[in-house]
Amino acid sequence: MAAMSRDLIEAGLAWRYTPRRIAAMMADPEAVALVAHDTTRVQGFAVMQFGDEHAHLVLLCVRTVQQQRGIGRRLVDWLLASARVAGITRIELELRADNAGALAFYRRLGFVQTHIVAGYYDEAVDARRMVLDLRNAPA
Repeated sequence: MAAMSRDLIEAGLAWRYTPRRIAAMMADPEAVALVAHDTTRVQGFAVMQFGDEHAHLVLLCVRTVQQQRGIGRRLVDWLLASARVAGITRIELELRADNAGALAFYRRLGFVQTHIVAGYYDEAVDARRMVLDLRNAPA
């Protein structure tokens, strides 16, 4: 998972989601980590931290050759269903402003952009902050 994050999410940036950090997130009782895998390796994963009313989708990653096959959608759908059961009203996330594919993906799920955060990633790459209001989103 850490290597996928480094290669697919953090490409060109300092490596922040190291094996140690991923392990710590997985051990956090306020977080959920989902993994999609086949018999040989991880094909995708998602990590979300839960609060009392809001959750933060920290990471969502699908191998490039597996994208557009519904893996990311199924991971997010499971997390959204869990959030609704937990009484979460809003899901927040950040994504690289230059990631048009991820932007389109999240928009299809009903997320809306709230603003751009200049230099969010290593003071070099802007981020789009997005939110999904679960009170108004179809289940």
